[in-house]
Amino acid sequence: MLDLVDATIVNVAIPAIQRDIDASYSAIQWITGGYTLAFAVGLITGGRLGDIWGRKRVFQLSMLGFTAASALSGLAMGPEMLIGARILQGLMAAMMVPQVLSIIHVTFSPQESGRVYGLFGAISGIGAVSGPVIGALLVEADLFGLGWRPIFLINLPIGLVGLVLGQRYLTESKAPHAVRLDLIGVALASLSLLLLVYPLTQGREAGWPAWSFVAMCASIPAFVVFVLHQRARIRAGSTPLIELSLFRIKSFAAGITVQLSFGTTFGLFSLTGALYMQIGLGWSAIHAALTSLMFGATMALSTNVAMRVLMPKYGRTVLQAGALLMIAGLFGYYWVADSQGIGTTSWELAPVMVVAGWALGMIMAPLMSAVLTDVPFQHAGSASGLTNTVNQMGMALGLGLASVAYFAVVDDATEADQASGAAFVDAFINTLWWVIGGMVLAFLLMFALPAMKPGAKAKEREAVPEDVSEPTR
Repeated sequence: MLDLVDATIVNVAIPAIQRDIDASYSAIQWITGGYTLAFAVGLITGGRLGDIWGRKRVFQLSMLGFTAASALSGLAMGPEMLIGARILQGLMAAMMVPQVLSIIHVTFSPQESGRVYGLFGAISGIGAVSGPVIGALLVEADLFGLGWRPIFLINLPIGLVGLVLGQRYLTESKAPHAVRLDLIGVALASLSLLLLVYPLTQGREAGWPAWSFVAMCASIPAFVVFVLHQRARIRAGSTPLIELSLFRIKSFAAGITVQLSFGTTFGLFSLTGALYMQIGLGWSAIHAALTSLMFGATMALSTNVAMRVLMPKYGRTVLQAGALLMIAGLFGYYWVADSQGIGTTSWELAPVMVVAGWALGMIMAPLMSAVLTDVPFQHAGSASGLTNTVNQMGMALGLGLASVAYFAVVDDATEADQASGAAFVDAFINTLWWVIGGMVLAFLLMFALPAMKPGAKAKEREAVPEDVSEPTR
């Protein structure tokens, strides 16, 4: 919840932040993008740290760090301090988030995990859509004359409660043989991701200079060197940063591929959908955020039903049905946007939001469950970090595609002196074809997932050694 809220809450407060601390447009880009960049780069390392040092310990330390970074963000006196605090927030989130899925994976039996993943998915849906709403309400309320600062300071009581409850209820676990962190692997993985994600995050604002394409191309050989280094460590009997044997597990390898396609599609849709409502339709931030609650509330309900009722019975079919339903919802978006134009109302968007939200609930948490279902317990942190990294890479790719699918249409209208709300609506309509194509690709890739129901091979997973998981009293 903390991570998803913080990834979105700052967007509605950008004008207030810019006025208060005299931030340039470049600084604003770093305030918003620095968090995502640090989060994406640090996820693989964060997941492995839990395997090595203990998942509860890393979770508690990163929760403490995230809370402290939130306080620094809320007290920032200038743009430089705020940028640094946001990057620290992203790094702490990269350590914190992988532990959540890892702890679920090693704590609950396959019979119990469906309900837990359902709750996880429901809270994820609430967090994703409530960030803009909470941000808009806090900025407009101007609590104690603090302006935008409460959007970060609100994390303090939540973080402190999380620390207390985590210490009381979480059980420690770690991989018994993972004793040393691969620092060279950390450097190579971070470099590979940085070369890919940074130009995707900043390239469009800089006008796609040559260095952005050089950096993205350079990420490929950097990644190859990283893989070769991991193989060398495995041959030497050392602990790798990523357990390459995970990719021999069909459910994990296929699920990662689906997640990359789906993450790219969802990243493109979520950004352009927000711009469509606020700029194309001229809605206020609070109007757009409250309308989007229909999407999030439906997703939360659907996730619970999918994980507790549908997945145990139908397995992969649930994901495929969700993809087909999402495609239907996207065509609904297209029909409403094309027929109603800039006069679209919340009530006209409500039915397609309900359909799309229900479809998303049938995909996100079930896909995460399918990816991790056959992963050995001792590699849960590495697998969780890699899964989240692929999702963030997909989101970054989606943001990069927005420059082609969305902003290119707006730029053409601007050059023709026709920039208006209608131009942003037209851009969203054009983007929907890209999003629909991405969902069709994700649907086809889902056939590579095992048809079995999650947990059906639970007995084949390696058992947790007796000394790995000890309850904290």
